[in-house]
Amino acid sequence: MNYHGVKGVLLALLLLVALGGGGLWALRVVEWEDLKVTGVPVEAKPVPDKERYEVLVADLQRWRGILAADYKKARSSEQRLAVEYDARVLLEMMLPEMMRCWLGTPWDFDGTAEEPGEGKVACGYFVSTVIRDGGFKVNRYKLAQQPSENILRTFLPSRSCRLEVGKDFELYADAVEDMEHGVYLIGLDTHVGFIVNDGNGLRFIHSSGSDPWCVVEEQRAEAEVLRKSRWRMIGCLTGEADVMATWLKGERVTVRN
Repeated sequence: MNYHGVKGVLLALLLLVALGGGGLWALRVVEWEDLKVTGVPVEAKPVPDKERYEVLVADLQRWRGILAADYKKARSSEQRLAVEYDARVLLEMMLPEMMRCWLGTPWDFDGTAEEPGEGKVACGYFVSTVIRDGGFKVNRYKLAQQPSENILRTFLPSRSCRLEVGKDFELYADAVEDMEHGVYLIGLDTHVGFIVNDGNGLRFIHSSGSDPWCVVEEQRAEAEVLRKSRWRMIGCLTGEADVMATWLKGERVTVRN
C-alpha cells in the first residue's frame, strides 16, 4: 500500500460511516487533509445508539489491524510517520462519532456503563471507555478513577499538556480554537471530558454532572461546566506521535497515579 496516505481506504470507511447512520450524517468533503464527518443533528433529547457504537468499534479495530500491519512492515522513519499520520486521520474521524453514540446516556457519579444507554456513566468512565474502545489497551476502571491530570498524563508528556488557571473563558476558548485540529482530553476542577477541535468551533463532549445530567455535546456558548471551571488542563490525544505509535503497536498503556 502506498503510504502517502490511505486515501482510498479511509474514503471507503467514511462512506461506510455515513451510510451506517441511516441518513442522519452529513458529509463535507474538501481537501483530503480536511476530510471530516460532521456532527449529528442537534436534538432536544438525544438517544444513545448502542448498535452504531458496536459497528464503529468493530470497524476501527479492523482498520487498526490494517494500519498496524503496515506500520510493522515500514522500513524507514518516513514510512512510519506516514502510517502514524493515517492513524491520526482515522482516529480524528472515528472517535468523535463514537462519542456521539453516547449522547443522552444518563450521568451518575458512580456510573460505570460500558456501552451507550446501558446504565449510567460518570465523566471518567465515559472518557476511559471511549479511549479503550478506540483501540488503546488501558485498564478503564483504573484510568476512570484518576484525577483528570493523571488521565491526561497517562497518555501525554507534561510538555504537551497546557494548564490555565483562572483565565477568562472567552479568551481561553479562542486559544483552544486556534490550536491544531484534533481530539483533545480536557481536565477541569472536578471533571474530565473531550474537546473536538476541527475548525468548526470547539465542541465539548462529556458526561455532565449538571443539567441535563447525561452525555452531551456542547458548543462553546453552551459549555457552562467548561466556562465555570477555574482549572483547565488540555492536551491533544491525537496530536502526539508516541500516542499514535502506541495505538498502532497495540502496546499496553500504564495508568499514571
